[in-house]
Amino acid sequence: MNLMSTPVLEICAASLASALASEEGGAFRVELCDNLYEGGTTPSPGTIALAREKLNIKLHVLIRPRGGDFLYSDEELDIMCRDIEFCKERQVDGVVIGILDRDGRVDIEKTAGMVELANPMAVTFHRAFDMTPDPFEALEDVIKTGAGRILTSGQRNLAHEAAGLIADLVEKAGKRIIIMPGAGLDEHNIGEFAGAVKAQEYHATLRNWLESLMIYRKQEVFMGGMREIPEFALKITDAERVRRFVDILKSLNPA
Repeated sequence: MNLMSTPVLEICAASLASALASEEGGAFRVELCDNLYEGGTTPSPGTIALAREKLNIKLHVLIRPRGGDFLYSDEELDIMCRDIEFCKERQVDGVVIGILDRDGRVDIEKTAGMVELANPMAVTFHRAFDMTPDPFEALEDVIKTGAGRILTSGQRNLAHEAAGLIADLVEKAGKRIIIMPGAGLDEHNIGEFAGAVKAQEYHATLRNWLESLMIYRKQEVFMGGMREIPEFALKITDAERVRRFVDILKSLNPA
Protein backbone atom coordinates (compact mmCIF):
# COMPACT_ATOMS: atom_id res chain seq x y z
CA MET A 1 0.00 0.00 0.00
CA ASN A 2 1.43 3.34 -1.05
CA LEU A 3 1.33 6.01 1.64
CA MET A 4 1.57 9.59 0.41
CA SER A 5 4.14 11.89 2.00
CA THR A 6 1.66 14.76 2.29
CA PRO A 7 -1.75 14.04 3.88
CA VAL A 8 -4.71 14.36 1.54
CA LEU A 9 -8.36 15.32 1.82
CA GLU A 10 -11.44 13.38 0.77
CA ILE A 11 -14.64 15.42 0.62
CA CYS A 12 -17.99 13.85 1.39
CA ALA A 13 -20.15 15.40 -1.33
CA ALA A 14 -23.92 15.03 -1.27
CA SER A 15 -24.51 16.49 -4.73
CA LEU A 16 -22.82 17.01 -8.07
CA ALA A 17 -22.37 20.70 -7.20
CA SER A 18 -20.52 19.74 -4.02
CA ALA A 19 -18.35 17.26 -5.91
CA LEU A 20 -17.31 19.90 -8.44
CA ALA A 21 -16.61 22.42 -5.69
CA SER A 22 -14.42 19.81 -3.97
CA GLU A 23 -12.27 19.48 -7.06
CA GLU A 24 -12.10 23.25 -7.46
CA GLY A 25 -10.84 23.58 -3.89
CA GLY A 26 -8.07 21.02 -4.36
CA ALA A 27 -9.49 17.89 -2.73
CA PHE A 28 -7.73 14.65 -3.60
CA ARG A 29 -10.92 12.59 -3.80
CA VAL A 30 -14.70 12.80 -3.52
CA GLU A 31 -16.94 10.39 -1.66
CA LEU A 32 -20.26 10.85 -3.44
CA CYS A 33 -23.43 10.18 -1.47
CA ASP A 34 -26.97 11.39 -0.91
CA ASN A 35 -29.14 12.12 2.12
CA LEU A 36 -26.54 13.22 4.66
CA TYR A 37 -29.27 13.83 7.24
CA GLU A 38 -29.49 10.03 7.58
CA GLY A 39 -25.73 9.58 7.54
CA GLY A 40 -25.57 9.14 3.78
CA THR A 41 -27.12 6.77 1.26
CA THR A 42 -26.27 5.73 -2.30
CA PRO A 43 -26.64 8.58 -4.82
CA SER A 44 -28.75 8.19 -7.95
CA PRO A 45 -27.34 6.52 -11.07
CA GLY A 46 -27.60 9.85 -12.91
CA THR A 47 -25.59 11.64 -10.24
CA ILE A 48 -22.91 8.94 -10.27
CA ALA A 49 -22.66 8.93 -14.06
CA LEU A 50 -22.44 12.70 -14.42
CA ALA A 51 -19.94 13.01 -11.56
CA ARG A 52 -17.71 10.46 -13.28
CA GLU A 53 -17.96 12.37 -16.55
CA LYS A 54 -17.14 15.75 -15.04
CA LEU A 55 -14.63 15.02 -12.27
CA ASN A 56 -10.91 14.74 -12.93
CA ILE A 57 -10.10 13.70 -9.36
CA LYS A 58 -10.78 10.29 -7.83
CA LEU A 59 -14.41 9.37 -7.22
CA HIS A 60 -15.65 6.94 -4.58
CA VAL A 61 -19.36 6.19 -4.17
CA LEU A 62 -21.19 5.31 -0.98
CA ILE A 63 -23.04 1.99 -1.23
CA ARG A 64 -25.75 2.14 1.43
CA PRO A 65 -29.36 1.37 0.47
CA ARG A 66 -30.98 3.09 3.46
CA GLY A 67 -30.34 4.90 6.70
CA GLY A 68 -30.41 3.16 10.06
CA ASP A 69 -28.34 0.17 11.12
CA PHE A 70 -25.86 -1.86 9.07
CA LEU A 71 -27.56 -5.25 9.33
CA TYR A 72 -28.95 -5.84 5.86
CA SER A 73 -31.54 -8.22 4.43
CA ASP A 74 -30.76 -10.45 1.46
CA GLU A 75 -32.69 -8.07 -0.78
CA GLU A 76 -30.72 -5.07 0.50
CA LEU A 77 -27.46 -6.91 -0.05
CA ASP A 78 -28.58 -7.62 -3.62
CA ILE A 79 -29.25 -3.90 -4.13
CA MET A 80 -25.75 -3.10 -2.84
CA CYS A 81 -24.16 -5.61 -5.20
CA ARG A 82 -26.04 -4.19 -8.18
CA ASP A 83 -24.96 -0.67 -7.21
CA ILE A 84 -21.35 -1.83 -6.99
CA GLU A 85 -21.60 -3.36 -10.46
CA PHE A 86 -23.07 -0.10 -11.81
CA CYS A 87 -20.14 1.84 -10.34
CA LYS A 88 -17.67 -0.57 -11.89
CA GLU A 89 -19.34 -0.19 -15.29
CA ARG A 90 -19.03 3.59 -14.97
CA GLN A 91 -15.31 3.32 -14.10
CA VAL A 92 -15.71 4.77 -10.64
CA ASP A 93 -12.45 4.59 -8.66
CA GLY A 94 -13.86 3.11 -5.48
CA VAL A 95 -16.86 2.24 -3.35
CA VAL A 96 -17.61 2.75 0.33
CA ILE A 97 -19.38 -0.05 2.22
CA GLY A 98 -19.99 -1.38 5.71
CA ILE A 99 -21.83 -4.49 6.89
CA LEU A 100 -22.24 -5.65 10.50
CA ASP A 101 -23.74 -8.80 12.02
CA ARG A 102 -26.42 -8.87 14.71
CA ASP A 103 -23.76 -8.61 17.44
CA GLY A 104 -22.39 -5.38 15.95
CA ARG A 105 -19.22 -6.98 14.64
CA VAL A 106 -17.86 -6.68 11.11
CA ASP A 107 -19.53 -9.25 8.86
CA ILE A 108 -16.30 -10.50 7.36
CA GLU A 109 -17.82 -12.95 4.87
CA LYS A 110 -20.39 -10.59 3.35
CA THR A 111 -17.99 -7.65 3.27
CA ALA A 112 -15.24 -9.74 1.69
CA GLY A 113 -17.70 -10.84 -1.00
CA MET A 114 -18.42 -7.23 -1.89
CA VAL A 115 -14.72 -6.34 -1.88
CA GLU A 116 -14.16 -9.15 -4.38
CA LEU A 117 -17.10 -7.99 -6.49
CA ALA A 118 -15.77 -4.41 -6.48
CA ASN A 119 -12.30 -5.36 -7.72
CA PRO A 120 -10.40 -3.52 -9.24
CA MET A 121 -12.10 -0.58 -7.53
CA ALA A 122 -10.79 0.52 -4.14
CA VAL A 123 -12.97 -0.25 -1.11
CA THR A 124 -13.41 1.83 2.03
CA PHE A 125 -15.16 0.42 5.10
CA HIS A 126 -17.23 3.34 6.38
CA ARG A 127 -18.32 4.47 9.84
CA ALA A 128 -20.22 1.27 10.51
CA PHE A 129 -16.79 0.67 12.08
CA ASP A 130 -17.76 3.17 14.79
CA MET A 131 -20.75 1.07 15.80
CA THR A 132 -18.69 -2.02 16.65
CA PRO A 133 -18.03 -3.05 20.28
CA ASP A 134 -14.23 -3.27 19.98
CA PRO A 135 -12.42 -1.00 17.51
CA PHE A 136 -9.21 -3.03 17.54
CA GLU A 137 -11.03 -6.27 16.85
CA ALA A 138 -12.96 -4.47 14.10
CA LEU A 139 -9.68 -3.20 12.64
CA GLU A 140 -8.37 -6.74 12.26
CA ASP A 141 -11.70 -7.94 10.87
CA VAL A 142 -11.82 -5.22 8.21
CA ILE A 143 -8.25 -6.06 7.20
CA LYS A 144 -9.39 -9.68 6.71
CA THR A 145 -12.07 -8.52 4.26
CA GLY A 146 -9.49 -7.06 1.89
CA ALA A 147 -10.79 -3.48 2.16
CA GLY A 148 -8.07 -0.88 1.81
CA ARG A 149 -9.31 1.90 4.07
CA ILE A 150 -11.39 2.57 7.19
CA LEU A 151 -13.34 5.79 7.68
CA THR A 152 -13.73 6.41 11.41
CA SER A 153 -14.62 9.08 13.94
CA GLY A 154 -12.92 7.02 16.64
CA GLN A 155 -16.29 5.69 17.85
CA ARG A 156 -17.36 9.18 18.92
CA ASN A 157 -19.71 11.66 17.25
CA LEU A 158 -16.79 13.94 16.35
CA ALA A 159 -13.36 12.71 15.34
CA HIS A 160 -11.46 15.39 17.27
CA GLU A 161 -13.02 14.03 20.47
CA ALA A 162 -11.25 10.71 19.86
CA ALA A 163 -7.77 11.78 18.75
CA GLY A 164 -6.10 9.35 21.16
CA LEU A 165 -7.97 6.29 19.91
CA ILE A 166 -7.56 7.29 16.28
CA ALA A 167 -3.82 7.77 16.77
CA ASP A 168 -3.67 4.27 18.27
CA LEU A 169 -5.60 2.85 15.31
CA VAL A 170 -3.24 4.56 12.86
CA GLU A 171 -0.24 3.07 14.66
CA LYS A 172 -1.82 -0.39 14.96
CA ALA A 173 -2.86 -0.41 11.31
CA GLY A 174 0.62 0.50 10.10
CA LYS A 175 0.92 -0.16 6.38
CA ARG A 176 -1.77 -2.85 6.39
CA ILE A 177 -4.74 -0.50 5.88
CA ILE A 178 -5.39 3.25 5.73
CA ILE A 179 -7.13 4.84 8.70
CA MET A 180 -9.03 7.91 7.48
CA PRO A 181 -10.49 10.09 10.28
CA GLY A 182 -13.68 11.99 9.59
CA ALA A 183 -16.71 13.65 11.26
CA GLY A 184 -16.54 17.24 12.40
CA LEU A 185 -13.11 18.02 10.98
CA ASP A 186 -12.70 21.46 9.45
CA GLU A 187 -10.13 24.15 8.69
CA HIS A 188 -10.21 25.32 12.30
CA ASN A 189 -9.29 22.05 14.03
CA ILE A 190 -7.42 20.00 11.41
CA GLY A 191 -3.96 21.40 12.18
CA GLU A 192 -3.87 20.30 15.80
CA PHE A 193 -5.79 17.10 15.11
CA ALA A 194 -3.59 15.97 12.21
CA GLY A 195 -0.49 16.68 14.26
CA ALA A 196 -1.80 14.39 16.97
CA VAL A 197 -3.09 11.43 14.93
CA LYS A 198 -0.61 11.51 12.01
CA ALA A 199 -3.01 9.99 9.48
CA GLN A 200 -2.35 10.15 5.74
CA GLU A 201 -5.95 10.81 4.68
CA TYR A 202 -8.74 12.93 6.16
CA HIS A 203 -12.48 13.17 5.44
CA ALA A 204 -14.65 16.28 5.72
CA THR A 205 -17.73 18.01 4.28
CA LEU A 206 -16.78 21.73 4.53
CA ARG A 207 -20.16 23.06 3.43
CA ASN A 208 -21.92 26.42 3.53
CA TRP A 209 -25.54 27.38 2.95
CA LEU A 210 -26.43 28.45 -0.58
CA GLU A 211 -29.59 30.53 -0.80
CA SER A 212 -32.30 29.38 -3.22
CA LEU A 213 -32.97 31.45 -6.35
CA MET A 214 -36.72 31.04 -5.84
CA ILE A 215 -38.70 34.29 -5.64
CA TYR A 216 -42.05 32.89 -4.53
CA ARG A 217 -41.70 30.96 -1.25
CA LYS A 218 -44.51 29.18 0.59
CA GLN A 219 -42.98 29.34 4.04
CA GLU A 220 -45.65 27.35 5.91
CA VAL A 221 -45.22 24.08 3.93
CA PHE A 222 -42.36 21.62 4.55
CA MET A 223 -41.41 18.78 2.23
CA GLY A 224 -39.78 16.73 5.01
CA GLY A 225 -40.46 16.13 8.66
CA MET A 226 -37.57 18.24 9.98
CA ARG A 227 -38.65 21.86 10.17
CA GLU A 228 -35.18 23.02 11.19
CA ILE A 229 -33.95 22.21 7.68
CA PRO A 230 -34.59 25.22 5.40
CA GLU A 231 -36.71 24.57 2.32
CA PHE A 232 -35.13 27.46 0.41
CA ALA A 233 -31.42 26.88 0.99
CA LEU A 234 -28.98 24.10 0.19
CA LYS A 235 -25.81 23.04 1.97
CA ILE A 236 -23.06 22.84 -0.66
CA THR A 237 -19.35 22.19 -0.32
CA ASP A 238 -17.45 25.48 -0.18
CA ALA A 239 -14.41 25.43 -2.48
CA GLU A 240 -12.63 28.08 -0.44
CA ARG A 241 -13.03 26.09 2.79
CA VAL A 242 -11.63 23.05 0.97
CA ARG A 243 -8.69 25.12 -0.21
CA ARG A 244 -7.90 26.31 3.32
CA PHE A 245 -8.10 22.75 4.67
CA VAL A 246 -5.79 21.44 1.93
CA ASP A 247 -3.30 24.27 2.52
CA ILE A 248 -3.11 23.35 6.21
CA LEU A 249 -2.41 19.71 5.33
CA LYS A 250 0.32 20.79 2.92
CA SER A 251 1.91 22.97 5.61
CA LEU A 252 2.24 19.96 7.91
CA ASN A 253 4.63 18.28 5.48
CA PRO A 254 6.01 20.86 3.06
CA ALA A 255 7.70 19.52 -0.06
